[in-house]
Amino acid sequence: MPNSIPRKSVPELIAGRLAAGLLNGPYAAGSQLPAERDLIKELGVGRSSLREALRILAEAGLLDAQQGVGWFVNELTSARMLKARQLAADVAPPAPAKRASKTKASDGPKRLPVAKEKPLHIPNLKEDRLGTFEFISWWEREKVQNARVMVVGAGALGNEVIKNLTLMGIGNLYIVDFDKVEAANLSRSILFREKDRGREKAHLAAARAVEINPDVRVQSLHGDVTTDIGLGVFRRMDVIIGCLDNREARLAVNRFAHWMNKPWVDGAIQEMLGLARVFVPGDGACFECTLTEQARRDLALRYSCPLLARQNILLGKVPTTPTIASIIGAMQSQEALKLIHNMPVEPGKVLHYNGYTNFMHTTAYVPDAECESHWIYGEVTELPLRAETNSLAELLEIARGDLGPDTVLELDQELVLSLNCAACNTVEHVLKPLADVSFEAGHCPTCGEMREVNLTHSITGSEDFLQRTLHSVGVPPLHILRATNGAEFRFYELTGDLPTALHFNDFDEAVPGLHAPRVRLGEAVPGESPGGRVHLID
Repeated sequence: MPNSIPRKSVPELIAGRLAAGLLNGPYAAGSQLPAERDLIKELGVGRSSLREALRILAEAGLLDAQQGVGWFVNELTSARMLKARQLAADVAPPAPAKRASKTKASDGPKRLPVAKEKPLHIPNLKEDRLGTFEFISWWEREKVQNARVMVVGAGALGNEVIKNLTLMGIGNLYIVDFDKVEAANLSRSILFREKDRGREKAHLAAARAVEINPDVRVQSLHGDVTTDIGLGVFRRMDVIIGCLDNREARLAVNRFAHWMNKPWVDGAIQEMLGLARVFVPGDGACFECTLTEQARRDLALRYSCPLLARQNILLGKVPTTPTIASIIGAMQSQEALKLIHNMPVEPGKVLHYNGYTNFMHTTAYVPDAECESHWIYGEVTELPLRAETNSLAELLEIARGDLGPDTVLELDQELVLSLNCAACNTVEHVLKPLADVSFEAGHCPTCGEMREVNLTHSITGSEDFLQRTLHSVGVPPLHILRATNGAEFRFYELTGDLPTALHFNDFDEAVPGLHAPRVRLGEAVPGESPGGRVHLID
């Protein structure tokens, strides 16, 4: 489908028409623009829209305001001429300047053009919940309703983002969180209730989203974004929004989004401080580029003592207020809406907000040319394989058929092969993903000493566990695995998992083999513990 022409706001259209006049006449360098009241009549616009347009032209260096006198046209240098052309693109130039008193009555007022791709439509506000959005010049209902957005984290920030996206009519939401509701969450999470304690945040947030807007289609995952979501899910998203509280999860989202060439919006809050930033692969810095040397050292702990590092990272709790969550969550939601509409954003920059002083400023990050996240996967081969049923040997055989006998598979998370105790000279064979091995398990049960962790992330073909399923070694459903022969890479997706891994119909009618019976919000699902999945019925 060809990209639609970006729609401009009314002030941008006015600025464009005036910029065209600067380029083509009648507004010559050094001349004074007509008075505001005359421009309002000439262009058929409101005072606030005109003043915003004049401000846009002034920021571009095309106009100067003289207090008590009016607006004057600056000389068109090559840089200013370029800005004027950019503003005037796709906008018809104004008619020769005339004072309103000399305009013929038959001419009528000059009106701003209506975008061709959005004909005038008067919605039924009594029946159409999204009707008021139709009055927004750039709003595209079809894009919004077809959008697929992943929200990672359903805490205070995630609650605000999910609420905003649902109210805006985003059609498909995929919500991820590994935590459960506790009492402290209730003071800053709009989607949770007192009776929800002990329930899984992701499923509850999805259920409440459907209550807010029954037209939204949702899917939720109670799991860890670093290990439990296949890259094929990221590959099919339009935008990813991170509402996270630790660097490890941010780094994982950053890499997954970059590999799949998807934009993501990060937010962070503490007390009354917050920040929001957009990362777009290939355009400016990414999250990993922003890490300080100390932050990189902290993350590197997982390689020197991976079990303890992971446990400590996931314990972090940050004090926040509901107000800062609302402010930053709104900014993130707005940036996502702009990305969905192909509107300009500022990737690789961070917007800081200080709630103590109400001060806001933007800073640009410096891209790191050696950043490990800066890799976009090539063409993906879709295979009818499933993580639960197909083995390492089967995938390796396919890869070697394409790349040759020396091909190896690369896993995205470390696989713990064994725990070795030097004191007791014992070896415990584990064969589990690092995420499934606790710090306590790392201690020798005989002498209590911390054991050495034997890790790998490559499958060479010499292993004695090649018949194990992909899922048993930590590969999530719908994942994309890398294979390389040392000279080139191939990327293989477990597309056989697609029907169950990505469907957005958690609250649609029950599908045999896919969903449990639907029950009312707050009731236990038959066969599940009170903290299990939440379902709705009419």
